[in-house]
Amino acid sequence: MNFAEALRYLDDHASYDVTGRIDSPTTERIERLVAAMGDPQHAYPVIHVTGTNGKGSTSQMITRLLMANGLQVGTYTSPHLERINERIARDAEPISDDDFAEQIAAVADLEGLAGVRPTYFEAVTAAAFRWFADTAVDVAVVEVGMLGRWDATNVVDAQVAVITNIGMDHNEFAGPTTSHIAREKAGIIKPRSAAVIGETDADLVDVLSAETAATRIVRGADFETAGNQLALGGRLVDIRTPTTIYPEVFVPLHGAHQGDNASIALTAAEAFFAAPLASDVVVEGFAAVAAPGRFEVLHHQPLVIVDGAHNPPGADTCAQVFFDDFDPHGRRILVVGTLRDPLPMLEALRADEFDLVVACTAPSPRAADAATLAKAATAVGCDEVLAFDTMEQGCAAALHGADGDDAILATGSLYVAGAARAAFRRLAP
Repeated sequence: MNFAEALRYLDDHASYDVTGRIDSPTTERIERLVAAMGDPQHAYPVIHVTGTNGKGSTSQMITRLLMANGLQVGTYTSPHLERINERIARDAEPISDDDFAEQIAAVADLEGLAGVRPTYFEAVTAAAFRWFADTAVDVAVVEVGMLGRWDATNVVDAQVAVITNIGMDHNEFAGPTTSHIAREKAGIIKPRSAAVIGETDADLVDVLSAETAATRIVRGADFETAGNQLALGGRLVDIRTPTTIYPEVFVPLHGAHQGDNASIALTAAEAFFAAPLASDVVVEGFAAVAAPGRFEVLHHQPLVIVDGAHNPPGADTCAQVFFDDFDPHGRRILVVGTLRDPLPMLEALRADEFDLVVACTAPSPRAADAATLAKAATAVGCDEVLAFDTMEQGCAAALHGADGDDAILATGSLYVAGAARAAFRRLAP
């Protein structure tokens, strides 16, 4: 099987989407598949990460902190921005096409032996676990695809289970309240886990604490972002963990929320080592952090930013960073595509405060079409709205006539961020 054949195999196994949804709440298929492989997910310790927002950035931060401490780290994330290889990495380097094809071929060979037909996400998850075992990583950082309890990644037995926060998202699969969502995300906590909880709502913390864990470390009581200041190119944060205060840590990512992600990532790394991290390790680890598609600045004059906000809480944070931290002086241009009812996303993005809204059909079978999105933008008070069927067309329209003082923000989902990222790299002057 070559790389193209591996992609065709996965497409043939795609269900509703490729981020983790399954047809019914069960881990039976993935359990049988990895059992046929010899349970590779148990060949190394795992830090398991879930949360409504921030889990991708947090996973990258944990990876870099572990690498700075001298470990070889496997990282599994989803979805990808541009290439599927991004989902599976060793020491922050994506898996090669040949290695990816080899691992998917192994999954395909075992499909009959295991007696199951895995979904797209289950197949990629099993391939990641097998590759991490084959390459003998010291530890794997595994990001949940969706929710937690019934996610395909939850066949791991996490040494550290991280829950960044709880918000309303994926409530077509869990809900109708945040307490229901919290119960689903709490499912990644195992009896041997150190549970690191970033949520601060007391009622939700109680829900998360109902799962048996070896120890619980809770934001506010046990760790916090004590200081969080805007700095050139990122944030300067003071972090208090259960063992140590780390002052003036530079995090090269935009937005105050990244300071909160940094504190939970550092606390998770400490929990893994059961010890504080040396100050030079902390500095080195955070300095190397990159989070493509997470409020990523692609270009200046005009300013071009892409962000993978995919739910109203994430969109609200995105808008806050754009308007408050960057405070653009020229025209404000929003390129947007959404995967669900667009009104809550547009309201959270403060779409009516943009001078121009470019509505695009996101590259996903669940996308709201551009005409529907444009109509919703007009309904929330946007004065100038354009509609395009593709992200490429929308990005070109946004750049057309934009001068050096203008600012363009492309957002609405990671699918949008990935497509816009590729388009702007081709189109930006």
